[in-house]
Amino acid sequence: MTAKFELRPYQKEAIQAVFDAREQGMQRALVCLPTGAGKTVIFSELAQRAQHDVLVLAHREELLHQAKDKLERALQGRAKVSIEQGEHRADPDARVVVCSIRSLSQERLARLMYGRRLDLLIYDECHHAAAEDNTRVLRQIGAFEQDWPGMLVGFTATTSRGDGKGLDTVFQEIIYDRDVTHLIQNGYLCKLRGYRIATEADLVRVGVSGADLNLEALAEAVDIEQRNALVARSIQELARERRTIAFCVTVSHAKNLSRALNQLGVPAGYVHGEMKREDRVRVLAAFRSGELHVLTNVGVLTEGFDDPGVSCIAMARPTRNSGLYTQCVGRGTRLFPGKEDCLVLDFVDLSDLSLVTLPSLFGMPKKMDLDGEEVTEAMGRFQQMSFDYPTFEFEAEGITLTEIQLRAQHFDPLTLHVDPEVRAVSPHDWISLGQAGIALHFMDRHDTLHEYLVLDTRASQGKRWRVHLDQEQVAEFSKLVEAVEAVSYELQRWGKHALASAMPDARWRRAKPTDAQRAKLSALRPPRTAQHYADALRLLAHARYARRVKWGARATW
Repeated sequence: MTAKFELRPYQKEAIQAVFDAREQGMQRALVCLPTGAGKTVIFSELAQRAQHDVLVLAHREELLHQAKDKLERALQGRAKVSIEQGEHRADPDARVVVCSIRSLSQERLARLMYGRRLDLLIYDECHHAAAEDNTRVLRQIGAFEQDWPGMLVGFTATTSRGDGKGLDTVFQEIIYDRDVTHLIQNGYLCKLRGYRIATEADLVRVGVSGADLNLEALAEAVDIEQRNALVARSIQELARERRTIAFCVTVSHAKNLSRALNQLGVPAGYVHGEMKREDRVRVLAAFRSGELHVLTNVGVLTEGFDDPGVSCIAMARPTRNSGLYTQCVGRGTRLFPGKEDCLVLDFVDLSDLSLVTLPSLFGMPKKMDLDGEEVTEAMGRFQQMSFDYPTFEFEAEGITLTEIQLRAQHFDPLTLHVDPEVRAVSPHDWISLGQAGIALHFMDRHDTLHEYLVLDTRASQGKRWRVHLDQEQVAEFSKLVEAVEAVSYELQRWGKHALASAMPDARWRRAKPTDAQRAKLSALRPPRTAQHYADALRLLAHARYARRVKWGARATW
């Protein structure tokens, strides 16, 4: 008999989170784990511990059979597992039934539920749950009734949907969540390396449809001979012998890219949802055996495709949807003997839209080129640079981390300019804090130094600009100019000495830095020097406030 799965620590934690939620009376809980984390292993264990009947809902045929196989391995003959899909009818005495949710008409679901006492309802790839017909199935089962004795547990790698609907209409709470970074760093998923390949395709006229790009216009822009040839050459040169999945926009795009690869001598095939089942099975078998090196596809491999030998993902399909991008990349994250990492190729086009890339998925600038660097290592370097150079603006334009670091090392915060509108309404010596906002230093009549800050909260609604005096918030305004004018008014109440000291030509600004200032400047990374007292104030203000903005949008000052 096949040995039982050995649960990983995070899988045990997820299972315990389900039981804890159940004890608290929760009926509809969500578990979010990346592709390759072993979600099927988790719900197999849950099914084994269930007291009564278990129903597993899935969307794709591949998911149904994968789930059935893993459930049977977990249960080790202690309960019968059956499939309800198409012509297949579940055995009446099966305690665990894996269902195609698309097959569950009202009449069929009623027949399936007759005589069963449902203890656990598992929904795989549950980001589809908010769709009207899927919600209808859950409602008919009784998942939304207050006295329903069962529990619905949804599993997904992404909580975002292409139509923008939120999963909070179905699930009460995300009870467990682990991201891909955590699993890569702990050795449960393979490392990801990335390359950015720029194309000349123009997406400027491609509009937005829902949460993503308009597919018809996108296909017209990217499914062109020149771009397909570039994508094919890049896969040939960078992926080499790696088994590669290329994600395309349309069936025509997948066919044309496959043709371009074959013309270069790279064995490639294509699959799509409209193919006959036997044809798709044949192509997938050829890909798994190594007869085909590259598989171009449209949609069908984003979910339920389990081939851990895949070690390159080619994103020939631009997307704004981080959930879709995550699912695509997830096809290559599974561990496999001899597989050291997975290569992700981002084909980037001319566009003003915010498109997802591998760096942006991990919190780095979307236009940064990893140049083959492992993504979690790059993320660590980027976060350290953000801390070491808090005032440097990370506006990467297709450059590498090393190039960003060189620019940051030579970046001088003293060269930042204050908004011209501020200069137009105030003669005082306002200084720029980059994205953080602006600051003004002045002396009172006792020559005690004071500091006004106008800080950008980055709020899209409400009053965006907060005014602080000596780090205590005193006011907030919708516009920057209004905040500056208010400070100018308050300075008059401080008296003539304060007004004069706030001007750029005030004598105290040209004094030499104090020993304390020099020590603080030397401790910065990189170390700084200043010729005058005011320059030292400016450099230290940058280091202090810009860092807070980087790591806390709601920081208190």
